[in-house]
Amino acid sequence: MEAIILEIFRDTTLTENEITYLSGKLEKITLKRKEFLLQEGETVHSINYIHSGCLRSYFIDSYGKEHTLQFAIKDWWISDYIALFGQEKNTAVSYIECIKDATLFKISKRDFDNLCIEIPQISHLYIKKLESAFAAFQKRILQNLTLPAKERYTNFVNTYPNIEQNVKNYHIASFLGITTESLSRIRKEIANE
Repeated sequence: MEAIILEIFRDTTLTENEITYLSGKLEKITLKRKEFLLQEGETVHSINYIHSGCLRSYFIDSYGKEHTLQFAIKDWWISDYIALFGQEKNTAVSYIECIKDATLFKISKRDFDNLCIEIPQISHLYIKKLESAFAAFQKRILQNLTLPAKERYTNFVNTYPNIEQNVKNYHIASFLGITTESLSRIRKEIANE
């Protein structure tokens, strides 16, 4: 477990006691493709570090249409943050599905909050991760509002270079806010260039 702790918190220096303490707070989870980490309506109490694999967070609207919110790959954290941060009374509003066999390390929000108090450098590291994630979400929103679909797709491929073979076309289209037909057309245009 020490190697995992050092990987997760590699941008900070931890003592042996802190590593041992952290080891007792993380729970290893393995998911197979198509299994759910979380489903709408479930209570959310934890955040999850992705050690390997790929997950997809999505929302289903009142018409039954899926909207992909996030793909999460190695070294990313994932949860239903709306529920986790208390805006929906800890009840998930989204689904988190495994789309490539994954190994995760889960920690409860309560334990993580305590860790941030007891080991301040973890708090600083997490703030940096949240800042980066927040900026990425804003960038994605701006791109979806302002860029043509072809540019959004190119940006997606550059951001997730090895993900396409593991993700269904409708997942990518949903993430980009386009139809699967538009995605096919864009791919053909790029292949013919």
